Amino acid sequence: MKTKLLVPTDFTNEAHSAIQHAVKLGVIVQAEVILLNVVKDKSDIPAATTKLKEEEKWAKTVNDQIDVRSIVRVGNIFDDIGDAASELGVSLIIMGTHGASGWQKITGSYALKVITNSSVPFIVVQDQLMNDTGYDSIVVPLDLNNETKQKLEMVASIAHYFDSEVHLITPNESDEFLSNKLKANRIWAAKYLKGKNVKFTTQIVDDGDNLLEGVFKLSKKVEADLIAIMNLQKNSLMGVLGSSYQQEIIAIKQKFLYYV
Repeated sequence: MKTKLLVPTDFTNEAHSAIQHAVKLGVIVQAEVILLNVVKDKSDIPAATTKLKEEEKWAKTVNDQIDVRSIVRVGNIFDDIGDAASELGVSLIIMGTHGASGWQKITGSYALKVITNSSVPFIVVQDQLMNDTGYDSIVVPLDLNNETKQKLEMVASIAHYFDSEVHLITPNESDEFLSNKLKANRIWAAKYLKGKNVKFTTQIVDDGDNLLEGVFKLSKKVEADLIAIMNLQKNSLMGVLGSSYQQEIIAIKQKFLYYV
């Protein structure tokens, strides 16, 4: 079955950026790109359909080899993006955000609500287009959740396609038990990436810094194109850190964020 990439669009520049990312990634992985617009009322469907057809044409200008189609759903963005992704069997959702302003006012907890309501991984992009070499540098904060191990597969796949270097980073935990668990996750992730022939580095957050500060510093140092947040559910370390962590991550300017 062909891989499917879903792009929710509100017809803004940021949405165009998301389409461009999806098309470039879709060509590489031989995926179908599906554009989605969620409207509040059935009467909005004709106008949305017309706009989506224009977006399909624009996607073809990025690369005319891409297989692209579009759909309109009546509902709300918080539920219907995730529902559409599940029903269509997509592998990845690529969504544009306005950073501090937000995709259709999706910021902070609103963006997190959209993302955490979906079981499908997200790449959230701002208005910067994907460069010709794709994602050269990927920063991956590791947490204590077991699903982190399962979902590192997508990061490895992206890194494989773009010949990216993956930078693993874990919190500097003073508790010996938690520190050992984080170390075990870091060792497992390194072994996994090595087995996939993916270039990688490992790092522990500097003394006195929290994970957010560590991610910021590392991302700036390696000029990260993508930050992979491995889990946003309440039972993960990312959830324990609180919603402000993800809100600040979402608002980073000129970064592309991959949520699993």
